[in-house]
Amino acid sequence: MNNRSALHHVVIVGGGAGGLELATSLGNSVGRKKQARVTLVDASLTHVWKPLLHEVAAGSMDSSASEVNYRVHAKRHHFEFQLGRMQGLNREEKQVIVEPLYDESGDVVVKARSITYDTLVIAVGSMANDFGTPGAAENCIFLDSLEQARKFHRHLLNNYLKAEYDAEKKLKHSLDIAIIGAGATGVELAAELHLASQELPIYGLSHLKEKDVHISVIEAAERILPALPEHLSSAATRELERLNINVMAGHRVTNISQDEIEFIDGGRLSASIKVWAAGIKAPEFLTQLDGLETNRINQLVVRQDLQTTYDRNIFAFGDCASCPQPGKEFAVPPRAQAAHQQATTLVKSIKLRLKNKQAIPYVYQDRGSLISFSRYSAVGNLMGNLTGKNLMVEGRIARLFYISLYRMHQIALHGFFRTSLIWLSDKINKALHPRLKLH
Repeated sequence: MNNRSALHHVVIVGGGAGGLELATSLGNSVGRKKQARVTLVDASLTHVWKPLLHEVAAGSMDSSASEVNYRVHAKRHHFEFQLGRMQGLNREEKQVIVEPLYDESGDVVVKARSITYDTLVIAVGSMANDFGTPGAAENCIFLDSLEQARKFHRHLLNNYLKAEYDAEKKLKHSLDIAIIGAGATGVELAAELHLASQELPIYGLSHLKEKDVHISVIEAAERILPALPEHLSSAATRELERLNINVMAGHRVTNISQDEIEFIDGGRLSASIKVWAAGIKAPEFLTQLDGLETNRINQLVVRQDLQTTYDRNIFAFGDCASCPQPGKEFAVPPRAQAAHQQATTLVKSIKLRLKNKQAIPYVYQDRGSLISFSRYSAVGNLMGNLTGKNLMVEGRIARLFYISLYRMHQIALHGFFRTSLIWLSDKINKALHPRLKLH
């Protein structure tokens, strides 16, 4: 097995939290020992933990300080990195088809190419699902990627500047922000935007007052955080209302124009900034992958061992996969903790495949849920089915647990020592730089 071409080739498409953790762990084990060749394919050059994109959007986190460069990380952890976006699949030839790479002028840098695999793992995540709502795609900002989060931040700063100028000239100057979808992303973004409304006057935007910024969170269900326990929803509602954020549960959006949101009951809400954070779906190209089975939201249908139903050489996990659970009517929920657990299971399964043994089934372990309200607070329930009981946590303790989730992801990527250095660097940067990104 010293011949590189003879090594079993594991190709992982998607460098999100789960995909990068899987590539790192396999690289550190079978890649380092030359037992297999591991390749990660992603359309970006860097990785940012997706649950932090709302902080990038609001400006409370500088993404450049938290990015992981795929090429550098691959070199350190004994796997290969290929820049590109998956376009198609040839299952008979065991080839992943990758789109051409273009420069900023639209010229082809690298032509379309194929990557041959022995084991393929698809972990391309999910994107917001606007359910075909008229005007959503044209008039809302989405937070599916780092670039979209940065775009939102620039849009936010420009709107603040305009409102500040209007306030200085004694013109109408309220800034109305509407977030459609009150899941974890929508709720946490609302809190981060409230923080921004408090921080920006410190840096010279003093004519626009906090009371002039109106933030609304809109949810079609009868309560916010509908996928989480009701006691968490109630606690989150109280916290948002304490921050003077308008909570609009039970409001189904039917149309979105440039300046207004319309509801099914005929009501309207003015908003100059509109964010769509309701629902998810997997990328549409998954429905055209050489006959692999998908569901109504484009997720690849997999068995409990995360192998696709029609091809034992192809696995899928994370938000882009629909994985059943024994005795349950629902599939594994699209949550970061599920992707982390599945990556851990797949490391074991792929090592077994190298020995011609069967993959092992994945069993979802609910460790609880945590919702952050920026620097103000957090609420959540911990332990989940570890003890059979949920432990409700709020305030500083919940906030510490929430922060620890990101540190655990960093430890999975970098190890404890390097993560400690990153933590120290973050502390120094916070002391040296503004609390809000201003550009």
